[in-house]
Amino acid sequence: MHFVKLLLFIFAILSHDVVSIDFQPVTVVLPITKDTKTSLYKVVLTIWSLTTNSTYLLDLDAPFIWKQCINMPIHKPYKYCQDQYDCYDGLYCKSSSCIDAKSYEISPNCPSLNNITAKYGCICPVTPVNPVTKVCKISQLTTKELILPLTDGRNPTLSQLSNWYYLFSCAPSSLLRSMPKGVTGVAAFSWSNLAFPRQLTYPKPTQQFALCLPTSASAPGVTFIGDGPFYFLPFPNLDIKSILSYTPMIRKSSKSLGYYVTINKISIKRKPIPLFKNISAKLSTLVPYTTLRSDIYAALLKSFSMSIKNIHRVNTTKPFGLCMKASDIASRSSKFSVPNIDLEMESGKIWTISKDNSIKEMGNGVACLAFVDGGLHVDDAIVIGTFQMENNFLFFDLANQKFWFSSSLLARGTSCSSFNTTVIG
Repeated sequence: MHFVKLLLFIFAILSHDVVSIDFQPVTVVLPITKDTKTSLYKVVLTIWSLTTNSTYLLDLDAPFIWKQCINMPIHKPYKYCQDQYDCYDGLYCKSSSCIDAKSYEISPNCPSLNNITAKYGCICPVTPVNPVTKVCKISQLTTKELILPLTDGRNPTLSQLSNWYYLFSCAPSSLLRSMPKGVTGVAAFSWSNLAFPRQLTYPKPTQQFALCLPTSASAPGVTFIGDGPFYFLPFPNLDIKSILSYTPMIRKSSKSLGYYVTINKISIKRKPIPLFKNISAKLSTLVPYTTLRSDIYAALLKSFSMSIKNIHRVNTTKPFGLCMKASDIASRSSKFSVPNIDLEMESGKIWTISKDNSIKEMGNGVACLAFVDGGLHVDDAIVIGTFQMENNFLFFDLANQKFWFSSSLLARGTSCSSFNTTVIG
């Protein structure tokens, strides 16, 4: 219902004049929905000229936004696009944005961009990638105007609207294969200057965004672009930022797009798991469950097993390595309690993974420890997945390279689906 209200708000603003913002910017607010089949997350954006909503896959690694559309061929007359629903001019090849787009490493799956401008003229060729299949196509950067609903921290506000041109790449419909139903592109939330949050520069650059991922498709979560404040029901006077802890956020290189943090140790019942010290962990919205290098996974599994000796085990269900009798875990008896998994961050602060983010109900009376063995030869020893992020408020401060986290909001009596989307005038 909240999501429907926010969509109605977005449609409502199309009939109002866009208000110029000549004061300190308030925060952009957009709903996040979960795709049940894939466990991936989607955001909705509204294109001004088309007066339609487009749904994008949320990706913390993509270098730029892309969507299904058609680029107007170079040197072709404008009548080419008259009968096309979604057709765009290409960006000038020598623009600073084009140069920036080409500075990021191209996936080995992508075709070469060499000699493209010599063949087709001064366009800005890029290679949008499907993050699910890793398939890559050659396309062009272009631009279009978006409407973004803003918030005072408590509600979306009809009197404060952001009217903004953004850079993105067109892509053919074939690049959408294996993506969640209804998705028409990818919304980049990475370190890239062309990522969705970092393109918001009026009246000043935006270097912060927050993610609050929901647990189900029926109740959306929310993403904020800006520095808040953030008030969630039923606590209208509690700014979520006031309860966050932080740790340094790592960027591996100037061309690196993903977000990393350092975990000093992992503890269960205050006992650190062995063979673990100061390991970098990547944050991912494409991986459903936290994936660990095999030696770390084995150590976690052993320590967790020793802490739940009174809970009955059952046959494992892929992709998990430890499953239990769900009725035991549901019991209020202390002997059946599931321990927290504490991640001590580089800052010394603790990111607590409670039962809600560590145990996955599989049906048929089975519940499993929701961590996955990634193998011995992996690029990243730890990849923190979305199941562990759900109902955690995560704030990315790119300007100061700090990652702020809440642990589970459920323990505080609220959730990622509790932001008030009632529109105020």
